[in-house]
Amino acid sequence: MRAVTVEIGLNAAIVAVVSRSPRILAVNEADGDARDSLPFGPFDPALHRTFETSLRDRVEKRTALKLGYIEQLYTFGDRGRQRLPGEEGKHMVSVGYLALTRTDTENTERLAEAGAHWRDWYGYLPWEDWRQGRPAILDQLILPALSRWELATSDDERMAPSAQRRARIRLAFGLDDFPWDEERVLERYELLYEAGLVREAVIDGRSREQDNAAAGQAMRHDHRRIVATAIARLRGKIKYRPVIFELMPPEFTLTDLQATVEAISGRHLHKQNFRRLVEGAELVEPTGMTLASTGGRPAALFRFRRQILDERPAPGLKVGGRSSSA
Repeated sequence: MRAVTVEIGLNAAIVAVVSRSPRILAVNEADGDARDSLPFGPFDPALHRTFETSLRDRVEKRTALKLGYIEQLYTFGDRGRQRLPGEEGKHMVSVGYLALTRTDTENTERLAEAGAHWRDWYGYLPWEDWRQGRPAILDQLILPALSRWELATSDDERMAPSAQRRARIRLAFGLDDFPWDEERVLERYELLYEAGLVREAVIDGRSREQDNAAAGQAMRHDHRRIVATAIARLRGKIKYRPVIFELMPPEFTLTDLQATVEAISGRHLHKQNFRRLVEGAELVEPTGMTLASTGGRPAALFRFRRQILDERPAPGLKVGGRSSSA
């Protein structure tokens, strides 16, 4: 039996909100490959006792960024998801992490010096952004291509039958009587990968449909899959944990809070309904200060009310769950 070396890689999907846009921290490697990657590196138990300690240390050394909130996402170990030339006897198991942080001018400049950049996560997954309505890419590219894939025949016995593929498409993309579920981010990406509609599937040798592999900006290895997992986790988590405030400054307006929630969830929220939701959840309290607004009256400043953590087991912003597919 051929010996296989397993290497554990640690990957960080580091999220911030910049100018009301959800951003992922991306780095570029000095090997000629222009695709973005997440900050990552192998786990060395001789240097670090835990995965988290190793990840924090590697991210700080690679990007000069100190991580705050962090949680483990998932372990990605599928064979072939990170294929590299000359690695026949090596298998990479990736442990993905979600980290939340705030940005300022100083740390943004340090990141640029380290070769790291904030990227709008909807550049990688453009079909996930419903803030301005239904994304055009769904009807112009994705759904027609998925319809062709649904009906395609193949000699590959592992390929699911047409009826099964149709059911998965309907559920993931909110077709017919199914609503759009903003938390099914990973399911949608996995379908597009399987159908050969993302560049990674072509690079990995899973698809020859290079003309169709144009859905979003490709990333190195399986990092776009990790980004999709991170977005799905965060969209669900803001509904039952106050993690949204890890992305907010200490003092903020309700308009900025709403814009941040919209940026993460990918959906537009009615202003008055959102304010009633925030007031009912008792997650914020007024500071007594205001922020001068150009062309309007000063806006009240609020802060996160930390006492809620002792008062309620699941304090979050339940911003609804499903959107219409129309």
